Amino acid sequence: MISEKDLIKELQTKATREKAFTALVGTYQERLYWHIRRIVLVHDDADDVLQNTFIKVYRHIGNFKGESKLFSWMYRIATNEALTFLAQRSKKMGFSDTEHQERMMASLQADVYFEGDAIQLKLQQAIATLPEKQKLVFNMKYYDELKYGEISEILETSVGALKASYHLAVKKLEAFLKET
Repeated sequence: MISEKDLIKELQTKATREKAFTALVGTYQERLYWHIRRIVLVHDDADDVLQNTFIKVYRHIGNFKGESKLFSWMYRIATNEALTFLAQRSKKMGFSDTEHQERMMASLQADVYFEGDAIQLKLQQAIATLPEKQKLVFNMKYYDELKYGEISEILETSVGALKASYHLAVKKLEAFLKET
């Protein structure tokens, strides 16, 4: 497997860009898809956002300075693309963010790509009630199993703030699951 440093060099070199980008997509496509999917919830929307993410990565790889890991940089792009997608969708439909999230949760049960059982569905409903930052931190820590340092790079916030957000998210999820 090629090192991240060499991959970045190949991505930034015109002659090797296509091959390197194919390798990049193969390496990160599934992880980024599930990260995005947990934000937007709907499979087709996640596919669209993932495609937009990779387009942005391809267009802007020349600007990547290496101040963070390539993985963190791509997660930040994916996160921003997903949040922008949700905001635009809510605005277009004339819903508040909360109303839009409630409608997406209702549609999750009918989603043929959702393979979860009743408990997983209940957890997704609980996660949907969290404020956006807590939701992101919880998903990255719990599902993606990222370290606080990695999440800090992606969300550009302090580790202390992330730990507090995660703790609050867990408490809110526990309360929601006890109530229902």
